[in-house]
Amino acid sequence: MFVPKCKPPQAGELQRLQDFISHSRKLLVLTGAGVSTESGIPDYRSEGVGLYARSPNRPVQYQDFVKDPKIRQRYWARNYVGWPMFGFFLPNRSHKTLADWEKTGRLHWLVTQNVDALHFKAGSGRITELHGSAHRVMCLDCDYCLSRCEMQDLIAAHNRHWSATSHEMAPDADVQLTDEQIRGFQVPPCPGCGGRLKPQIVFFGDNVAKSVVEFVHEKLRESDSLLLAGTSLQVYSGYRFAVAASDQCKPIAIVNIGETRADKLATVKVQSKCGDVLPKLTVTKYL
Repeated sequence: MFVPKCKPPQAGELQRLQDFISHSRKLLVLTGAGVSTESGIPDYRSEGVGLYARSPNRPVQYQDFVKDPKIRQRYWARNYVGWPMFGFFLPNRSHKTLADWEKTGRLHWLVTQNVDALHFKAGSGRITELHGSAHRVMCLDCDYCLSRCEMQDLIAAHNRHWSATSHEMAPDADVQLTDEQIRGFQVPPCPGCGGRLKPQIVFFGDNVAKSVVEFVHEKLRESDSLLLAGTSLQVYSGYRFAVAASDQCKPIAIVNIGETRADKLATVKVQSKCGDVLPKLTVTKYL
């Protein structure tokens, strides 16, 4: 439903990508929303099927969330309604394939821009969530943390007489609700200090923590090649690593439907679904 139309991979394309993988001893993989669309989670930008093409709904901006109680009320009401579906999506064959690659030792590190935790559910362990995880909640005013499931219970306890429904699904569980539907929703305060609770994800307008960026750069320096899977790299937080790999003269391959910001940097590109490409590649233990 949320995967753009595309052609299946051609034999020649697969062979070039196979050669790329076979020559890599320490592969770094960077994934984006295109890996999770086959699990039923939409992305933002895909032509015709992404959130921006289907809905006027737009993701909340970080500064707005921090400063405005009304914005936090709207966000948490919509997220509360969307979570029962978003929180229980399952990994697809791309997630499982990358987890299997890790077991061979050839996948040195996995970096994901997704906040859905599907790589973890698939069994990946050598992983950095560049933009955090929707499955964790943090307090902006103290060090209190809780799981998103605990947050769901906390919200329910503060809203015993409030309910709303929506049939829309967004990339981060943010669904569309009217002002009338949101009216009366109570945002629970932090159980630790009474402060502001926020998902432990990087909102639009916010920055990835410097320590996380430096860690990924370290893993990239340790690697000998970079595979970009299911990402257009329109957000600089991910694109910077493609630029860094190119500056380090490391080969880059792309599996993505449509154009990416790194097309000019890549030596191999396959414009097909990740689920139609990654499982067809042979990745064996390096001897």
